[in-house]
Order: sequence, then C-alpha cells, then structure tokens
Amino acid sequence: MSPVIPIRSATSEACAPDITTERGQREVFCGLTGIIWLHRKIQDAFFLVVGSRTCAHLIQSAAGVMIFAEPRFGTAIIDERDLAGLADCNEELDKIVADLLERRPDIKLLFLVGSCPSEVIKLDLSRAAYRLSTQYGQNGGVKVLNYSGSGIETTFTQGEDACLAALVPTLKSTETEQKKLLVVGTLADVVEDQFRSLFGKMGLTDVDFFPPRRSTQLPTVGPGTVFLLAQPFLADTARALENLGAKHLPAPFPLGAQGTTAWLAEAARAFGVTNEVFEAAIDAPRKRAVQAISKHRPELQDKKIFFFPDSQLEIPLARFLHHELGMHLAEVGTPYVHRKHLDADLNQLPANTRVVEGQDVEMQLDRCRAANPDLVVCGLGLANPLEAEGFTTKWAIELVFTPIQGYEQAGDLAGLFSRPLIRRLKLVA
Repeated sequence: MSPVIPIRSATSEACAPDITTERGQREVFCGLTGIIWLHRKIQDAFFLVVGSRTCAHLIQSAAGVMIFAEPRFGTAIIDERDLAGLADCNEELDKIVADLLERRPDIKLLFLVGSCPSEVIKLDLSRAAYRLSTQYGQNGGVKVLNYSGSGIETTFTQGEDACLAALVPTLKSTETEQKKLLVVGTLADVVEDQFRSLFGKMGLTDVDFFPPRRSTQLPTVGPGTVFLLAQPFLADTARALENLGAKHLPAPFPLGAQGTTAWLAEAARAFGVTNEVFEAAIDAPRKRAVQAISKHRPELQDKKIFFFPDSQLEIPLARFLHHELGMHLAEVGTPYVHRKHLDADLNQLPANTRVVEGQDVEMQLDRCRAANPDLVVCGLGLANPLEAEGFTTKWAIELVFTPIQGYEQAGDLAGLFSRPLIRRLKLVA
C-alpha cells in the first residue's frame, strides 16, 4: 500500500494529467437533488421548490420519504392555470408561504428554489424572497432566501453550491485578524463531530462548519478566516467567502486515509501545529482507516474503473481508489474541473490518466465499451442499460447520500466500490 501522505506534501511538484473537454448530450440529475442532504443538515430550514409536478416527483423519489412523514421540503406547483395567466404567481406563492409558516413555526430559514418550467424562469424569485423576508423577518424571525436548482443551470451537486452561495451574504462580517478555521460543505453530523474532535486534539478550538446544523448558528467571516472545502463542487461558495476576506486552504479532499491526512495537514500547517502534535492527534484513527481499507483491497486491486461525470467527486475518488486500493483508471469523467480546488488531487493521478470535463454521452459510452472496465460509476439513467450489457455499475448518487469523508468512514467508502463486484461474483456463481 502506498505510504500515507505526510504533513509536508510535495504534490505541487507532480505532473497532473491533461484534461479533455467534451460538449454534447449530458446524463446528469438537476441541482434540486441537493435538497435531500441539505434539509437533513440545516435542521430549521425548509426548501420550497417553485416548479412542476415532475420536480415534486423527483424530490419525493430521491428522498424516499414515507407518506406519513412531514419533511422540510415541498413543491409549490406551477400548473396550467398559472401558465395560462389566470393566476398571479406571486400571490399564489405568498399564500403557500403563509400557510407553510403558520403550520410550521419551527422553520427559521426558508429557501425558494427555482426550477426549469418557463413560468418559473419568468418569476423573479429574488424579489419574492426579499419581499417575504421583509414580511416574516420582522413578524416571525424567518429569513427567506432563493437560489436556482434548475437543470438548465445546475448539475447534480451544484444545487448545494447555489444554496450555500445564497447563504454567504447573510453571514456576519468581522474585522478581526485572529485566525479561525471554517470547514465548508455539507457533512453528516457524525463526520462533523469526528473532525471537530481531531481539530481539538491539535489545539484548534475556533472551528466552525458551514452550513451549520441550525440557521441561528451561522459563522462569522473576516480577514482572519481560513477555510477548507469538504466538497469539490463549491466554486461559487468559495468565491463568495473570498469576497468577504476569507482565505482558501488548497488541499486534497478528505476521502480515504491519505486524503484525510493531507486535508487535516493543511489546517495544521496554517495554524502552526507541530508535526509531533499532528501525528499524535491522527495516529490512532489513521491506523484504523488503513486497516479498514485493506480489507477491501483484494476485491479491488488491479481492477479497472470507469467514471461517467455526475457528482464532481470523481477526481478525488479516482485518487483514493488508485493510490489506496490499487485500481486502474480507465477514464475519469467529471462535469466540471475547478483547477484551483482540484489540483492537489489531480497531481496525484497517473500522468496518463484520461480526465474528461463535460460529456458527450454517446462518445463516452463507446469509450467505456472499448475499455471494458470491471466497474463503472455512473448516474441512475445509465446504470440499468449498462448492467443489461453485462457491466458492473456503481450509482454515483450513493457517494453523495452516504457519509464518506474522514478516517472512520474510509472503510465504508471502499466498501461502496467492492460490494458491486462481490454481488456480480455471486450472481454468476
């Protein structure tokens, strides 16, 4: 197994693979899907999609919510009456919001989420959000914001980026130069607690997570704020934080033992943590992670994997699978490549790796068939047809819905890739 990345990494000297750009037909979910993990994280927020019945069916199906549950998301449906101009969409929206907030007094943050229908595109949701926020911010202390989850404007995980970018302007600004750490990107609560504990053992106590668990716990940001990205798809959010004076710490993403070590090491370096203190803090969980990963290596080593673009997690996942599990990378497709955020992971891929930004799905399907990989990571729309052709697939959406960051989840992450291969062996036995 490759050695764990040390606190002083030399990845900047590596040679990153070339990136090919494709523009054609794409097969991806829209950004509305991000509501599923965002509403679980921000516990006093409600996500109101302004859209069609198709939007409602998509979110309901993705969430798998029981009919008896009352989740913190819903759809204000724009139907034929609205499209015919027989109703004022703003008046209809105001009625829905009034009913929602009367019924759900626990909601303190309401997102109006735009979608694809033509009438929604014409509706000025930013003005509606400002109007409603003015009304309910004074009366009930409810903040109303808006962002777009439209499939025309966003891919699968960009919904989270749009949501957090809309939330950044509401953060309180501070002029203090005192350093504080901000971890940016939605993490499961258990992962957040693990990272907070590790930072505490390094002596870093002024640490905030964004988004927080409650909208009343939003962090302050200023020139002393440095931030680590926990997710690679937060380009707009990072830019908005930098506009407030925060500084980004470039690092590999915290997937696997190596990625988590390198990610934590950047924070340690920024705050002057000694190697001795750093190693003492991470030693035990890193060893557990390496051991947990090693259990999946026999199924994955020397196997060939092909990534279709979906979640923007593809490049750090490819780094993890190649270095820590010995997999060969047939192709790494990803919707977008933000070089500033992904260079640390890109520089650790073999120089001959085919990295494709964007998608022409027919061309990529041809390359996949020619490569004949052992495992294909793709969206739901491609998985069943590829399985029918005899390929073993892994749903990319599970990699976002499942806690995969950090040491304690490293074995679970490896298992997400080994299980489809084990299942295939059982089916053909």
